[in-house]
Order: sequence, then C-alpha cells, then structure tokens
Amino acid sequence: MALAINVSSSSSSSVISASSFPSSELKAPQIGSLRLFDRINVSAASLSLSGKRSSVKALNVQSITKESMVASEKLDVVEVEDFEELAKRLENASPLEIMDKALEKFGNDIAIAFSGAEDVALIEYAHLTGRPYRVFSLDTGRLNPETYRLFDTVEKHYGIRIEYMFPDAVEVQALVRNKGLFSFYEDGHQECCRIRKVRPLRRALKGLRAWITGQRKDQSPGTRSEIPVVQVDPVFEGLDGGAGSLVKWNPVANVEGNDVWNFLRTMDVPVNTLHTAGYVSIGCEPCTRAVLPGQHEREGRWWWEDAKAKECGLHKGNIKENTNGNATANVNGKSTVADIFNSENVVNLSRQGIENLMKLENRNEAWIVVLYAPWCPFCQAMEASFDELADKLSGNGVKVAKFRADGDQKEFAKSELQLGSFPTILVFPKNSSRPIKYPSEKRDVDSLTSFLNLVR
Repeated sequence: MALAINVSSSSSSSVISASSFPSSELKAPQIGSLRLFDRINVSAASLSLSGKRSSVKALNVQSITKESMVASEKLDVVEVEDFEELAKRLENASPLEIMDKALEKFGNDIAIAFSGAEDVALIEYAHLTGRPYRVFSLDTGRLNPETYRLFDTVEKHYGIRIEYMFPDAVEVQALVRNKGLFSFYEDGHQECCRIRKVRPLRRALKGLRAWITGQRKDQSPGTRSEIPVVQVDPVFEGLDGGAGSLVKWNPVANVEGNDVWNFLRTMDVPVNTLHTAGYVSIGCEPCTRAVLPGQHEREGRWWWEDAKAKECGLHKGNIKENTNGNATANVNGKSTVADIFNSENVVNLSRQGIENLMKLENRNEAWIVVLYAPWCPFCQAMEASFDELADKLSGNGVKVAKFRADGDQKEFAKSELQLGSFPTILVFPKNSSRPIKYPSEKRDVDSLTSFLNLVR
C-alpha cells in the first residue's frame, strides 16, 4: 500500500509518490518476507479483533521555513471494512464470488493455502476469476509421495509456482534425536505439528495480509461447524503485525464435500490419487489413513487420539477451552453440550454402576457399553445407530448402556476401561468379568450386532 508524501515550500513545490521510488523497492514480496517500501513508510493498515479493518491516510507535512522549523503531521484513521458485516453479505455467495472478492481486495498480499487434497478446488476457483493469485504449501517432510506428485502436476496444469514453506531443520533434528521418528503415537501429535506445520505457517502468514483456506463446515462438526466465509484471523498475525492484522477467507465454508467433488470432476481438475484409495482428509503420511464407508472423513486423521484433538494447530481458532479444560466447539460462544444416547433403552451408568458391572463374574445378561463424551463429533455421529441398537436388543438378553468418560472420569476410564479415544465400545459377556473392546470403527447396527453375537 503506497503512501504519498506532499512537500511544499514558499519557493518550490514537488510531489514524491510511489512512482518516484526505484522499481526494485516495489517488487511483490515472497511469502514470509517484508518489502523495503513497507518498512520506510507509516504502517499501511491495522486490523482489530472486532472484525474491522482500518487504513491510514496520506501524511501531510506543512511548509518548513528557516524561521519556524515547525512541522505538523496529521494522521486520519478511516474505517474501510467490517469483515463481520462482509461475512453476512457473502453468506449465500458462491465460492467463485467469494474468491473473486478476496483477490480483488488484497491483490498480491493474499495467498491460497494448499495442502494437496481436495482444496485444489481453491486453485481452480482462483484460476476462473482471471485474476493473479499466489499459492503456498507447507512441506513437512512427512507427506505422501502421491501428494508431492500432485504438487508437481498442479504447477504444470495451472502454470504456477507453489511457494513451499519448510520446517526449521534444527528443530526437526532435535525432536527426532530426542524422541524418535514416531513420538506422536505416544505423546500426541501437537509437538510435531507445531514444529513441522504451525511455525512454518506463521512465517508464511507474516508476509501476507490475508490467506485463503479450504475449511468446510461439514469437515469437522465439533470444530468447524460455525466458520464464516471471511473473518479476522483470531490466531495468526499478518504483514502489519499485532493481533487482528490478518484476514482469513474460507470460500467453500458452506459447500458440502460431495459438491466440491462434483465441481472437481466437472472441471477435470487434477486430484491426489490417494482419494481413489479411500483417503478423504489428507495430511502427513504417518498420521493419515483411509476411512471406511460411512465413517467421517476426520476419522482418518490422528485416529489414536480423542476427537477433540483433531486439529493440527493451523485452525486452532476453531477450538475453545471450557472451564473444565475440555475442548468444545466454538459455537456462538457457548461451551455447554447436550447429552447424547438418550433412548429409553440405553442405561446411563454412573461411576459406581460401571465399577459394579466390572466386578460381576456371572451376569444374567451381556452388556454393551459405549464410553463417550457428548462434545465428541464421532460419538455424535454414532448416536442414531447406537440408539437403534438399544431399541433392537430390548428384551433380547443384552443390556445397552453408556458411560460418560471425559472430565474427571477420563483417567479412570483409560486405566480401567481400555479407553483410547472416543467413542470406545466394550462388551461385557455373561460369563466373564473382563470386558472385550470392540476393535472396529464401523459402528453401524449390523456391525455391532455381528460382534455381539460372536462374543456375548
């Protein structure tokens, strides 16, 4: 953003404008860099967390004479954009309209974040606008070979160069030497993601005033169900620095996954070949796997962890902490979540109740118990099938029950009930005190019934 400086005196008048500076100082920045021209001028713009963007008018310097040696400066701040209001206006706009508006507003100070999955649709939308656009990607060093091949194909298909961001080699070396190559299976993915993804992203965004993501509301019901099409980024800083200095655009926020794929097929867009092998959400190779029919796409990511942890940190502004320390969806500022599995045929077990169940060696009936947390999107996803199972088994020699295993009960459930992630399903056979953990992630009525018939 150029800043014109008008200088006048009693003897002569001249105007110094952006065109007066050498052309080398006006070159577009690379991601993660600052422009010299930006550094020698008054900060171009600032963003506040209220969702409003402000800009600074030209600096006027009054006449300077030998007698007075007095200069007066005047800075007028004018509100030029309310992004909360803009999000409302664009709520029903198409992804192409939203993309066009984003590129129009920010020009070379905005870039598309490309992960190598179905977010390639963003590049196609940008291409269709006819406007110049930039694309960056985080190369963590642990991506699938298929993802690297897609990067190359996309560059050739659109005639672009993706701006890759890499993790700090010293930080990666220290992590691997201290904890090994697969420490995230033991102590969670956050540390590895912070080094390989979040910090490189932070460097990339420091060279921008806005970025474009492929987040959709249906990707993760527990964390993304309320994302707007445009917002002031609640986590990261942009080129001007400080809280609220970055705008985040989510052009496909209101689009369902099936519609994205229909668009990709119609436009013959190159896609990651992993999708044909059952992969839906694609990240690093050790932390991504194919999902089964009927499973939610996020179940293919960090499957050994709780559902509440299934954000790598790139979009952690979608998550908030409640007073008990449990992550919940940031939905209208509320952290309370209604209970689930409310069929009259589902027994609600207390801590004492499940401890008594564990002590029984000869039961009159077999039991199937789900260990759950009501905020967990994967628990929510199986609610209908579990309630249906309870109704189906009512009076047939099997009790169906639930035990809320988050909060204060989590450590007990992990040590005594084999809780790994939510939901965990246990079967207590009639003639055994030891419960049997259901090993599959297929949680439909038929699959659960078949397992019960084998072990009850």
